[in-house]
Amino acid sequence: MLYLSRRIDFSAMHSYSIPEWSKEKNKDVFGLCSNPSGHGHDYKLEVMVRGELNESSGIVVNTVDIKQIVGEVVSEELDGKFLNKEHSYFMQHIPTTENMVTYLWNTIAPKLEDCELHRLRLHENPYLYSEKGEGRMVSLTRKYHFSAAHRLHSEQLSDEENIALFGKCNNPHGHGHNYYLDVTVQSEPDPETGMITDLNELDGTVDKIVLKKFDHKHLNLDTEEFKGLNPTSEVVAKVIYEMLQPHIPNLHKIGLWETEKNYFEYFGPGELNDY
Repeated sequence: MLYLSRRIDFSAMHSYSIPEWSKEKNKDVFGLCSNPSGHGHDYKLEVMVRGELNESSGIVVNTVDIKQIVGEVVSEELDGKFLNKEHSYFMQHIPTTENMVTYLWNTIAPKLEDCELHRLRLHENPYLYSEKGEGRMVSLTRKYHFSAAHRLHSEQLSDEENIALFGKCNNPHGHGHNYYLDVTVQSEPDPETGMITDLNELDGTVDKIVLKKFDHKHLNLDTEEFKGLNPTSEVVAKVIYEMLQPHIPNLHKIGLWETEKNYFEYFGPGELNDY
């Protein structure tokens, strides 16, 4: 089985509100997104399909065909539109990122030929995206940033072994990174709000539990969480998952960007990557 992807970009505007709710309740639940005048985003839709290799052509499917099929859906239904007012589905369903990726999945999947839809990832902005594969579950990923220093040094290895394994990262004074933290939750969208988590609550939890403890800190010297641990990015991702999991019941995974080139994921014990 081979997997390939194509990206389609579009712009749209929307507003989050439930007509039966008061203006105050809508603002409390949806925040700035409840502005009835609407707001907009430049969306990026990543479409991943899978299929068997056609031995005669050497391809699974022509990516131009994927672009045409998805592009028609996007251009005719979403691009340049105020979704709440111009799209029949989103007149009845709040156009959250979670609802949008679900709608797109249900619309695109039946149109594909010679391949099947494997995953959709819809970026609302550089710090938020929703993802869907087969089944009813939808995930939402929020990106955060913190700056920290660490030293890679294992007490179970000799000084020579540490230097050989970690090189300059074993510098006794440590070194630093601009870490980017991806927190992914997974659930079925709430049928009323269209959300799988309250972003304000998620932001507050991550800020309190993680960012305030690690931002502008030396992980080896200034934190209780890494006492006796070697704060490799693998360990940092695992520790952050364990810190957040009791406070975020639908936590799916933690992604940690140590640099633009180095990325690490932790799904928790027994968790499987569905995508």
